[in-house]
Amino acid sequence: MKKVELLAPAGSFEKAKIAYLYGADAVYCGTSSLSLRTRAEMQNEDLENTIKYAHSIGKKVYVTLNIFAWDEKYDEIIEMAKKLEELKPDGIIAADGGVIDILRKYAPSVKINVSTQANVVSLHAANFWYKNGAKRMIMAREMNKEQLRYIMKNKPEDMEIEIFIHGAICFAYSGRCFLSDFLACRSANLGDCAQSCRWQYNLYAEDRNHPGELMPVETDEHGTSIFSSKDLCLIKEIPEIIDMGVDSLKIEGRLKTEYYLASVINAYRNAIDDYEKDPENYDYTKYLKEIEKVKTRGLTTFYFNDRNNKDIQEYNGRQYNENYEFGGKVVEYNDDISTIEIKNKLTVGDTLEIIVPGKIEPVEFKIEKLYDVETDEEINEVSPGVKGQKVKMKLPIECKKDWIIRRKK
Repeated sequence: MKKVELLAPAGSFEKAKIAYLYGADAVYCGTSSLSLRTRAEMQNEDLENTIKYAHSIGKKVYVTLNIFAWDEKYDEIIEMAKKLEELKPDGIIAADGGVIDILRKYAPSVKINVSTQANVVSLHAANFWYKNGAKRMIMAREMNKEQLRYIMKNKPEDMEIEIFIHGAICFAYSGRCFLSDFLACRSANLGDCAQSCRWQYNLYAEDRNHPGELMPVETDEHGTSIFSSKDLCLIKEIPEIIDMGVDSLKIEGRLKTEYYLASVINAYRNAIDDYEKDPENYDYTKYLKEIEKVKTRGLTTFYFNDRNNKDIQEYNGRQYNENYEFGGKVVEYNDDISTIEIKNKLTVGDTLEIIVPGKIEPVEFKIEKLYDVETDEEINEVSPGVKGQKVKMKLPIECKKDWIIRRKK
């Protein structure tokens, strides 16, 4: 069985470290001006630190340079290509033919990964990019498993295939959307999507009997999220995907929290490892249970199993799991009292769960005592009034720095 890569998002250097800690083999990230996430906290220095750190621990980094660029962007793109030739990431993700041409000229030693934005949905398209210097194809989410299996059987041996297995789905074809630019003057194709498809809309239909009069068509008084898709989740299909020989399994979410990343990455890491160790007894339900704790919308397999699948729209907006939230992150562990950076209000008596890297079952415990981080005085509760707010408490097991703690409501 070929070793499959688990690829995770990294919207910042800190998030990259969390991703690696919880089992990602590689991360993808990019600077805010040239990737499709302008609000990600990743600048040139962060990118350089991420690449150096990853290579020091035997992990990989793929740099996203996947905007559809106007001509005025190309001076900046050329400079970034030169910089990446020096930094030597493990690949550059791009979709624009002009950008790829620049990369081949100014970063010739770095592998090119064709972005999902390029809408690669066929062997013919994959072969086109392969002949033009690309080594990895990030397939469009719209493909089903039979189409994917056909490509796996007929592609050149050294062509790598990457697919999305989890995360947000754009209502437009492979993310090629102009709705945000039209409604909010923020272009999704330049990395500044306002997620207009997630907004709630009020619909009106003209009354045939009274021309000019509009009648509301509503799910409820708040309208309906008619364009909003559920989130992709292929945890059940992991065995099929691995057996196909897919090279890389990708999680979406560079703007997600460290808590979300730890939970989802850890679930898929355990799922992949458990299947590779014991394929006969793969049970996806225990991994799905963890994913359900951090979901922000309903979950769907999209078109992977069935091209006619209609269960892909999230008409009611977001569906947070209200039973769990980000509790905190371990800053320093000690046998007696440890220091935690809090992310939500914590109170004596609260039930917490430690998400342990490499283990699917979290460690549950109750807060018996809290201590002020400055005075060590016993307190009853603490709230995250300022960024980086900390508190001290006793932890039930030995923990490492940056382990994530979940609060059970």
